[in-house]
Amino acid sequence: MYKYFFSDMTVMLGRSMRHILRSIDTIITVCITPIAMMLLFVYVFGGAIQTGTESYVNYLLPGILLIAIASGISYTAYRLFMDKQRGIIERFHSMPIARSAVLWGHVLTSLVSNVISLVVIILVALLMGFRSSAGILPWLAVTGILMLFTLALTWVAAIAGLSGKSVEGASAFSYPLIFLPFISSAFVPTDSMPKAVRVFAENQPVTSIVETIRALLANQPAGHEIWIALAWCIGIMLVAYFFAMRVYKRQAA
Repeated sequence: MYKYFFSDMTVMLGRSMRHILRSIDTIITVCITPIAMMLLFVYVFGGAIQTGTESYVNYLLPGILLIAIASGISYTAYRLFMDKQRGIIERFHSMPIARSAVLWGHVLTSLVSNVISLVVIILVALLMGFRSSAGILPWLAVTGILMLFTLALTWVAAIAGLSGKSVEGASAFSYPLIFLPFISSAFVPTDSMPKAVRVFAENQPVTSIVETIRALLANQPAGHEIWIALAWCIGIMLVAYFFAMRVYKRQAA
């Protein structure tokens, strides 16, 4: 059965992607809120926010990208929950296919759909004046970090989708993740925050990831922040993967 894992996973990926393409409003919905926030902060609040940079959209974009990812992965939890509730996962398990291929199909679909959303948001940012002096290698590094962050949150979404008791419960977990960038350096420097808030903001994963992406896009040294960002992404991904597979195997038993 595991001999054909990759072919089985490709079939599951194709199935989930067809659902996305037949409901393109999913990607549009994921894009609209981050783009609306970017427009609001740049054109309404941007003039009053002091970040020490000439272009606020350059400062803001990394945080907007993370918000888009946090918003997008909620659909992974929703789709997994619906497959579980309708008995589709059990039906697949009765077939001669690798059992984990079903779950991996949802995970890879999340990765692909989020990449599409991020590309759309970056194109809009370019129209708003975003510019980057980074070369190919820094852009590849940014892409890698964003993909790791997406995978990390997607496995968290898998836990919620597989263990949720209702549609609302399966997708509601994403709300704290969406608001986490607001208590970070994504919108304003942490120096302007009260001490208690600043301590939290400077020691949560979003700040290190945002600072790393911001430095890479500005073609500046990322310093130790890149290692902290990678540690957060990989650590969350491994822990979430372990618990997601544990829940999945328990339900498949």
